[in-house]
Order: sequence, then C-alpha cells, then structure tokens
Amino acid sequence: MKLTTITQITLDGVVQGNGGASDEDRRNGFERGGWALGAGDDETRAFITRTYQRAGAFLFGRRTYELFAGSWGAVDGMRAHPVGVALSEAPKYVASATLTAPGWADTTVLDGDLEAAVRELKAKPGDDLQVHGSGTLVRWLLAHDLVDELTLIVVPVVVGQGTRLFPETGPDLALEVVESRVDSNGVTIQVLRPAGRPRYATGSKA
Repeated sequence: MKLTTITQITLDGVVQGNGGASDEDRRNGFERGGWALGAGDDETRAFITRTYQRAGAFLFGRRTYELFAGSWGAVDGMRAHPVGVALSEAPKYVASATLTAPGWADTTVLDGDLEAAVRELKAKPGDDLQVHGSGTLVRWLLAHDLVDELTLIVVPVVVGQGTRLFPETGPDLALEVVESRVDSNGVTIQVLRPAGRPRYATGSKA
C-alpha cells in the first residue's frame, strides 16, 4: 500500500486544533482552534470525501484516533456520511503505547516496533494507507522516510500559535508537485511526493 498523509494546515504551518470545536485541542495553551471550519468550498469537500473513499486502510496517532472514534465512529449522522462509511469499512491502525482497548471496530493497536509495523503494512497489496491529521505521527513518518505522498490542504489563515507540521529544525526534503489546485475560497490543495534532498546554491555570485 502507498502511505499517504492528508493534512489541513495554515499558512504558518500550524496543524493543531483545525476541527469544528474551538476547545478541541488546548495543549500548550492553544486558544485559536477551529480555524479550518467551513474553509473549503463544495469542490474541496468532495475531494476530501473521494480521498477517504479510496483508502485501503487508515493509520492514526492516538489523539486523532480518539477524536475520530468519538465522532465519525459514534455519531449516527456522521457514521452515515460517505466519510464515516469509508472509515467504518476499512481496517484502522493506531500508533500508541498507551491505548489498550480501542472501541472502534476493526482497529489494531501498533504498540511495538512502529517502523517495522508500518513497513509491513506498506508491503501489503491494496490501495492507500492513509494518515489523516495526526501531526505528530506525520512528522515521525517523514523523519523515517515512510511517506510516499503528502496532500496539504492549505487554509489561507495565519493563527500565530500552535503545533506546526514541520519542526523548526529537522530533516530537509525536496518535493515533487503531483497536483495543485485552489478553490473558490482560496483553499489550496497540494499533492506532493518526496523527491530526495533539496539542492542548495553553492559558491557566491560575483
């Protein structure tokens, strides 16, 4: 399976607290949640739905898994939505050393050697192994060269605080643009593939 990450992100790189509830994620004093609510137009929402529907399996960090399980996996109206159906029908994997009793059907906890477990999943035949949200997990996957494709849904807002997808100091990465579009609300969708390390200028101009 191809490991793909799908991430809503601000112009200043923040991924924390994008959801509908302003108090969804208050870690480290974050007070500006809900910045992605209603940002995309119908075309962007349809793109996101189609993305979920082509997944062969889902991989989550613990926090995102619990948020999804309590919404897409529990609320009747959300379970009946095409996204909820896609999540229900596909296997779900959670990277966690603390989760012991997942309540969502067809969930497997990956609590041992995570890199080996993810490589084993990637080696299986099938459609995308998708990671939605799960910013901490995505950073770890990128650092271990496990991501095959990134989709960044860039919301035109600067929130000025919160956890960012890319650390201030971390591995560098060149990216190939596979697809890029902008919707009527200014939300940009960028589909990218890792392409080794960037090339840097050398020497100086006369």
